[in-house]
Amino acid sequence: MDKQDLKTIPGELIFNDSTLAVLNVNYIYSQNLPNWGGESGGSVSGSAGQLSDEVSGESKFFEGTLTNNDVTDIGTALDPNNNYGKIRSINDFLRDIETGTIPAATKNRFKAQVLFFRAYRYFDLVRLYGGVPLVLTSLPAIGEDAKNEGKLPRNSTTECMKQIIADLDTAIKYLPGRWNDPASNWGRITSGGAAAFKGRVLLTYASPQFNPGDLQTRWKDAYDANLQAYTLLVASGFGLNSSYENMWFPGSETANPEAVLVTGYNNSTGDQTRKNNSYDRATRPSYLGTGGGSNQPTWQMVKAYPMKDGKKPGTSAKYVYADQQFYKNRDPRFNATIAFNGATWRINGNANYKLWTYFAANKTVEQKASGTGFYCRKAIDPVVSAGNDLYVGTDWLEIRFAEVLLNLAESAVGINKLNAADESYKGLIDVRKRAGIEAGADNLYGLTAGMSRAQLFTALLYERQIEFAFEGKRFWDLRRWKLIESTLNGKRRTKMQINLKTGANIPTAADFANPASPKFRDVTDIDVAYSTYFELVESNLDTKYAINWKPEYYFFGIPAGSIANNPNLTQTNLWGGSFDPLK
Repeated sequence: MDKQDLKTIPGELIFNDSTLAVLNVNYIYSQNLPNWGGESGGSVSGSAGQLSDEVSGESKFFEGTLTNNDVTDIGTALDPNNNYGKIRSINDFLRDIETGTIPAATKNRFKAQVLFFRAYRYFDLVRLYGGVPLVLTSLPAIGEDAKNEGKLPRNSTTECMKQIIADLDTAIKYLPGRWNDPASNWGRITSGGAAAFKGRVLLTYASPQFNPGDLQTRWKDAYDANLQAYTLLVASGFGLNSSYENMWFPGSETANPEAVLVTGYNNSTGDQTRKNNSYDRATRPSYLGTGGGSNQPTWQMVKAYPMKDGKKPGTSAKYVYADQQFYKNRDPRFNATIAFNGATWRINGNANYKLWTYFAANKTVEQKASGTGFYCRKAIDPVVSAGNDLYVGTDWLEIRFAEVLLNLAESAVGINKLNAADESYKGLIDVRKRAGIEAGADNLYGLTAGMSRAQLFTALLYERQIEFAFEGKRFWDLRRWKLIESTLNGKRRTKMQINLKTGANIPTAADFANPASPKFRDVTDIDVAYSTYFELVESNLDTKYAINWKPEYYFFGIPAGSIANNPNLTQTNLWGGSFDPLK
């Protein structure tokens, strides 16, 4: 979709012409669709992966030194690219479209798409701060009176949530289940996509961050919304992709049933036409592309994956887990996500590429060593050549159908639908079955029969950790469940260095790397290599501090600059003010 800012053209001219109107809608899409990993330009979303046990990185959030001036998503100045700048563009659109002569049905469809993004923007703010000022009309932009008119107080969190849901309900009402001409309309919001986002919003609102009293009405609202999303999407042909690993590469992007809310990219090389994602280039090993080396999994993430029978490591009666052979008999999603020393990785068009990250004589065998001993291989294009990785056009799937299933399952647990035939178990089973986990004699795919409400909630958060690894979801899940302290505080994320040992019956470093040697690493049985040749040495990634997330971070403080610009903003109660984000 074209990125054109047509705000300088009078509204009555734009909205007398459906072609100009489409271009204006496309501008709203380009301003608001999230990038890879769910990144939407905020203080948190761009580093959400590092604010979890997936990857490491220094931050004030985890050091425990955050101030109210550090999360600036609410805005500290007029800026067309911050949240309120984008909301202003949306409100301008909604004002101007009423002046045009486009037919009412077409007009409603345009407005529905734009209202979706207003809800998206406000949810982005509310999950950070709680209630924020609701601006639903275009405010005057010039003069002292206009400045004073814009000094609005914070609406309550409840008021904000009601408005978000109202905008999404309008979107659901007027958007199609599938767009005609799917190729040219790829990435446009559908009724099912809007409903799925509504389900995410209400699931968050039902979670302990916003619902410490566990109000059942919140869970029922979340259940109803997610059931509506599921029903609409299934009726329009959405569902799980048959392949967890290859869902990012469906051949034809419009043929991917998993893609519920999508940011489209292309592999064009032209300056005016290219819209390439940066994730692929940033994530692959630097020597297999033109950049690379980001999003490297921690040892904690590597160990988190279940075994092939769906049981957690150390609890399976069928598959014994040992750190020394951590790769063995794991959930198939492990090999679709984690690239490890000795893994076969289809990359750069080579179906048999062997990745080696070990050290020999304290020197890495890589051209540039992995910082953790591992790489993330999820959604890395398997066929693009190393020199063209900066032109990769793999689409970002912000909401996958798997999330709809797990959101429905979690909200079902919330209202005590705990039986094996209920959505609580069914969503988990469907996701695990697609992943390739063994069914087991009880057809529960590694799940325990008769789990309690608390046990099912725990199982669902674990499933989300695995299913959505490196998709920017883990931090938000831990935060809405207020589990960051109990999961991470006092801990240091670690890496694993794999060393080639020396001694009798162990190949020399030269022989192990020599294709002409009978002990060449690529033809050596990997179990033999790990059990006999390799030594695993764990060490800290977090070297400066143990993680120290603080309770007040569940609702961030309002920056001093924002309050200076608008004295009617009340500071949040845990940051020295009186505003209660739970009301």
